[in-house]
Amino acid sequence: MNQSFDLIVIGVGMAAVSAAHKCAAAGWSVAVVDELPYGGTCALRGCDPKKILRRGAEIIDAAQLMQGKGIEAHGLKINWSDLVAHKRSFTDKMPDTIENGLEKNGITTLHGPARFVADNTIEIEGARFQSRYFLVATGAIPRPIDIPGGEYLIDNAQFMALEALPAQLLFVGGGYISFEFAHMAVRAGSQVTIIDRGDQPLKAFDPDLVEQLVARSVAAGIDFQPATTLKSIEETADGFVVVGEQNGSVKQWTVGRVVHGAGRAPAIDALDLPAADIDAGRHGVVVNEYLQSVSNPAVYAAGDAADTIGPPLTPVAVFEGKVATSNMLKGNHTTPDYRGVPSVVFTIPALGRVGMLESEARDAGHDVRVKFTDTSGWFSNLRIGEQHAAVKIVVDNTSDEILGAHLFGPEYAELINIFALAIKLRLKVSDLKTMVPAYPTVGSDLGSML
Repeated sequence: MNQSFDLIVIGVGMAAVSAAHKCAAAGWSVAVVDELPYGGTCALRGCDPKKILRRGAEIIDAAQLMQGKGIEAHGLKINWSDLVAHKRSFTDKMPDTIENGLEKNGITTLHGPARFVADNTIEIEGARFQSRYFLVATGAIPRPIDIPGGEYLIDNAQFMALEALPAQLLFVGGGYISFEFAHMAVRAGSQVTIIDRGDQPLKAFDPDLVEQLVARSVAAGIDFQPATTLKSIEETADGFVVVGEQNGSVKQWTVGRVVHGAGRAPAIDALDLPAADIDAGRHGVVVNEYLQSVSNPAVYAAGDAADTIGPPLTPVAVFEGKVATSNMLKGNHTTPDYRGVPSVVFTIPALGRVGMLESEARDAGHDVRVKFTDTSGWFSNLRIGEQHAAVKIVVDNTSDEILGAHLFGPEYAELINIFALAIKLRLKVSDLKTMVPAYPTVGSDLGSML
């Protein structure tokens, strides 16, 4: 006999955990299922472990910047295997912690690959489970790259599991993953190359600040190769030979590992969505404004598995999960608000944005004023020896509201949260300038940035 629930959540990442607990607290019978260890990308293979590994690179970089300014950095180095072990002290306990928390709240925990077999039924390794509602929250996986030798690419999770870093690494793609891990690896002593088929990487970010990030990356020792298309990867006795094409010419590298950083796709192909009449495309499950499937009303989706305008970020997945849950519990009544969602590339230093790009603001018809400031000579950066830092603030001339904030510099990943709140609450420049900050802090620079 099939087991039956009020809600089955497919995928057990942060969006799923929040949704499952909320529905269970409302008295619903709830089950969750994942074929991977519980925790999802953020806790196990992305945000959190990445930030732990970044700490080693931060220390190396900080010492290097202060050479000749009171710090002797010679001999300081990263022990990669110890750093990975430190990362595992967090990730190894996470699946059990999450599962125990779910079970404590009466949620049924299932393991294995799930696929739909009917509008309201899934199958997990031969066992069938029915539910009034489903939440698809399966996240994303590396987008397939169809080239000879594509099977030799390793993903972000495999990179973070390496016990030792190869002497040479090549990253494919000019997005978050490539730049973040390249900044770690080069400070751990590897020779690092990034190839990107476009002329400008990180296209979602302000191009003037991306230019500064590329310059800082090159200064750190990263070989960035734009307008380069990956053609093949061949395994050899010495590692891998990577062949690319750049402006009509063949380029070749011999490296120890090749890392996939060329985009991600919704992890939905194995779910057999057509069996449940669930429409989906290359961007995920097609949903209405309430995050409900447009073709099967019993199904909702959140995070990277849902086709929404929300950026592919963990906080977005979490609040989409909350919105979907509220709509399942109370009927469709709320929609996600993406205003003021910040996004950060955790290079060293970090690059962040919130709100509109300058070009987006102009295209939307705003009368804008733009303040671009090179902040590399400001006290907060002079103090630590950083020579690459800048900000661009986009303001509506008519309303004095901040439309976009774009920051590149040390500790700006924290500062951007103030701009995010300002955009969320539609604060004016004059409002922010009334803030009396603690001094001297990076936050005390905010007024001058405006």
